Amino acid sequence: MELRERLAASLRREREGAGLSVSELARRAGISKATVSQLESGAGNPSVETLWAIGDALGIPFATLVEDRAPASRLIRLGDHAGVPSAAAPYLATLLSAAAPATRRDIYLIQAEPGAPRRSLPHRSGTTEHVVLISGEAMVGPADAAELLHPGDYLSYAGDAAHIFEARSPGTSAVLVSELR
Repeated sequence: MELRERLAASLRREREGAGLSVSELARRAGISKATVSQLESGAGNPSVETLWAIGDALGIPFATLVEDRAPASRLIRLGDHAGVPSAAAPYLATLLSAAAPATRRDIYLIQAEPGAPRRSLPHRSGTTEHVVLISGEAMVGPADAAELLHPGDYLSYAGDAAHIFEARSPGTSAVLVSELR
């Protein structure tokens, strides 16, 4: 689902869930009613500031409006993801993963060299791992469905199933976030 479609569906869901009219949400966010209507119809190009104002007015994190509620595994290639531009600065915010309430996250810097893959047994139930490859190439993810990652690629997968990290080139590094819900 494209960013505009996700935003439209999320915005309508959150606004209706809060029991607000389009007019009331616009008033609380300090934006025009037309802007809210355009966003809910999948039109318009919101700025980061607009989405933050809407999130604040709804009492939800910005991430709730743009997060892709994807299946257990999600791959985002560096050149394929869409971001939300700022109206005030040369800045683009691309949400990779939003933290759920009461979530525990551990963040690791991984440095690996070619050779035998690092095979991990399943972690606690409810664990998800997120990897952003910084340098090199690596096969990462579920042991039976690993993905080849290149610098800038992002992958999330169930950490409560067997998984691997196998460097394919010298000097491979990544950021790994282990999240337990």
